Order: sequence, then structure tokens, then C-alpha cells
Amino acid sequence: MNINDADQQEYQCSTWMYPKELQLCTSYIITYRFCHPPLILIQCCMIKLSFMTFLLDPACFVAPRMESGDLYAFFDERLLKKKAKELAPCLNSCCIFLIGMMGCGKTTVGKVLSEALGYAFADSDTCVEQAVGEIPVAQIFQQHGESVFRDNESKALQELSSKSQLVVATGGGAVLHPINWEYMRKGITVFLDVPLDALARRIAAVGTDSRPLLDFDSGDPYTKALMSLSPLLEKRVEKYSSADVTVSLSKLADDLEEDVSHLTPTIIAIEVLEQIEKYLRGKKKTFNSHFPLDLPEFSSF
Repeated sequence: MNINDADQQEYQCSTWMYPKELQLCTSYIITYRFCHPPLILIQCCMIKLSFMTFLLDPACFVAPRMESGDLYAFFDERLLKKKAKELAPCLNSCCIFLIGMMGCGKTTVGKVLSEALGYAFADSDTCVEQAVGEIPVAQIFQQHGESVFRDNESKALQELSSKSQLVVATGGGAVLHPINWEYMRKGITVFLDVPLDALARRIAAVGTDSRPLLDFDSGDPYTKALMSLSPLLEKRVEKYSSADVTVSLSKLADDLEEDVSHLTPTIIAIEVLEQIEKYLRGKKKTFNSHFPLDLPEFSSF
């Protein structure tokens, strides 16, 4: 039994896994809920070829090992790229506005999402800082007051909403002003819903110097962050729920049997695209004339 030259050449040009990792890889591919049947077929064929090669010539396994974390990241990134490639034509170049509490990951996830889609990325807070004179948000609050910040935030969102193929990370309080919704409704709004406990832990870990609305006295950082975030979330949650799409990190973590803190930006970005797809399908069903491009048959379970 021989492996043909083409397969051998493909093997030499690829990153392969040792047999002890094949079971982990196969289980991950089959059970991971974002997997697509065509991608599963390709990956399983790669695993089969890798295993056959090992049986025929164990000495040829000289490639560096992939740690389990790298293995997961490898498949996450491939799945994200595939999903983005499928969905991008159906977005009609419209903007995606990420909303949610401070510390929910809008900037981090937004950058991953924009790269996958081939979009540009913008942070509305950064736009405000540039407009006011290249000074940080916290300093704007201190020197000029929150009203000046909010006025400039609305101007920034107005300008950003006129663009196309853009992922925008908005400020946590942008949803409180009706005019901002008029701008954001020109695109698709996505609420990143992170549990309050996880938000408090994130913010306590990095500090609050850049969070003007969380300026509290010394004490336990986690407790103080939790107490400050709670009334803010209570005031905003109804507005957040008006988003076109909601991505619940708590639900996502439960589905994947993971802790919220272990969800990577790539996994969250995949879920954002999954939920946007559902939203577009529902919108097409109800308002078909608004979407001249037919949505393809996505290859998901």
C-alpha cells in the first residue's frame, strides 16, 4: 500500500498531528457546533491520510507538535474564515455596530470580525478622542463633562454610519441617546451580552483608569466594579435588547460546556456571524424586497 506523490507532497507541506492527538481532533471536529459538513469531510480526510502515513512510516512524523490549545485555535480560525466568506456577500457591505457594556469585548471581537470579513474597523471612543484633541476619554469627562463626550460620540456615529464595510465598536452608553440608534440602524446592531460577574472580573483585572463612569474609592477591585456596573447595566439593558442581534456569552459558554472566561474572541466572532445569519434569514423572509441578493444555503448543522 503506497501513498501517491501528490498526497505525500501535500503531507510534507502541511502541519500534521501526532496520533495521540488524532482522537482529540476527530472528537472536536464532530462535536463542535460551528462545524460545516464540507469542512468536516476535508478535515477528516486529512486526519485519515495523516494516520495512514504514520502506520506506513512512523519516522516521517518530524513536524512540530500542535498543543491542544493551538489545535482548537487552528480549527476556530478556519471556521471563522469559512463562515465570514459565506456571509460577507449577503451583508451588502452594510456596517456592523457592536454594542454592550464596557469590558464586554467590543473592540477585541470587532477587530477579529473585521479582519475575517475583510472590513475596516473603527472604535467610536477613539473617534471622539481624535475630535476633542487627542485626549483620552477619561480626561474628556474630567475636563469637559459627559455631555461634551456624548455630543461628539453622536457626531462620530453619524459619520461612521455613512460608510460601508465597517465594524464599529461603540461606547457603552451610546444606546441611551435615540439619535444614535437612527445612525446605527443603517447597519446591523449586535449586542454582546456578557454576565455581570464576568464583566466585573475583567475590569477589576485591568483597572478602571480609562473608565470614567467607574471612578470609585480604594477597596476590593472586583466588589467595587460589580457595585458600579450593576446600576449602569440596569439602566441600559432595555436599550441593549433593542439590538438586531444578541450574542449571549452565557448561553454560548453553556452550549460549549466552557467557562465564559475561556471563550476566545474568535469563538465569539463565529457566534456573531451565526446570529447575523439567522437575523438576515428572518429579515429576508419578512422583508424580501430589502435584500436583492439571495442568501446562499449555508452549510451548518
